[in-house]
Amino acid sequence: MHKWLLLAGLGLAGTLQAQFRITLLIKELPSYHQLNEPVFIAGSFNNWKPDEKTAQLEKDASGVYRISFVAPPGKQEFKFTRGSWERVESGQNGSSVANRVLTVSSDTTIEVSILHWADHFPKKPKVSTASKNVHLVDTSFYIPQLLRYRRVMIYLPESYNRSNKTYPVLYMHDGQNVFDEITAFAGEWGVDEALDTMNAQYGETIVVTIDNSSEKRINEYCPYDMQQFGKGEGNQYVDFLVHTLMPYINRHYKTKRSAKYTSIAGSSMGGLISFYALLKYPNKFGAAGVFSPAFWVAPALKEDIEKKAKKVKGRMYFFAGKQESEHMVTDMLGVFEQMTRLSKADITTVIRAEGKHDEATWRHEFPIFYHWLSHYKSGK
Repeated sequence: MHKWLLLAGLGLAGTLQAQFRITLLIKELPSYHQLNEPVFIAGSFNNWKPDEKTAQLEKDASGVYRISFVAPPGKQEFKFTRGSWERVESGQNGSSVANRVLTVSSDTTIEVSILHWADHFPKKPKVSTASKNVHLVDTSFYIPQLLRYRRVMIYLPESYNRSNKTYPVLYMHDGQNVFDEITAFAGEWGVDEALDTMNAQYGETIVVTIDNSSEKRINEYCPYDMQQFGKGEGNQYVDFLVHTLMPYINRHYKTKRSAKYTSIAGSSMGGLISFYALLKYPNKFGAAGVFSPAFWVAPALKEDIEKKAKKVKGRMYFFAGKQESEHMVTDMLGVFEQMTRLSKADITTVIRAEGKHDEATWRHEFPIFYHWLSHYKSGK
């Protein structure tokens, strides 16, 4: 039987917090589930990785899938998969189901039922939702710092081709999820639609998106080596943004090039690397949107803040929801307090009671962030 310690995944190793033993049993599976097909658990405690080997359930002598682990008290969200998000549990006709919520307060055994698997049903073809102002920069933009290629997209304001003016630039991670439902993992942010309607009132901005690499996403968005996920490549990724992508965008598009007009944003791991980008390059980025940041995966960040925070003078928009993991808000507030003590950064902190760790929440928050960002760019 697995002994899967959530402590490491939650970044709480070494604390004296009480731990409880949790056992999950799958008492019912779809009738078409193949015998011995692997089942995994993915959630807020392992960065929603759908095929983590240590999170694979085992079959007991009676043929029941089960997994046991220890966890600190608090709330965690999760789903079951068969190794990928295309093969996640679902409702009738393949419809999405809400995250399962586990509130840990004592040793407990929980029986669950899985109604369906999403891939059992024919997929409805997705239709592109990207606005006409979204354009392809390159299907395989080279990242020399990591010896990889990545798709890069760009949003150009409506007035771009009619005007000689220059525009602020916002860089965003997880590019598949920013503009288009057809490429989004679990719904798009609708950034292009938001800007199409907000630009006239709040000023126009260019948005550059960089696709993630699903198998290397955690590594590329974390600057530090991780016991659970391996080598951190966030330093090289941020160097790519500053030394390769940003110069290319500035050469080929009409951009405002000072830090005041250059911002960066992302969610979860993308929130972590957005914060780190401003911390490492305060002379290149003037603002950062730090949505639901996965600070738990990077305990070494605290040391970096101690060394580098005094040079940070830009602005940060911190967002977290109370419906996320138990420690999301406290981790974010810990970084906020440290930055407030050590830096001259102007940090806005937003905590929503209804906020969840999902694209729907971030899509709702983005226009509010953009309003905040527009006041920064205009100097209001």
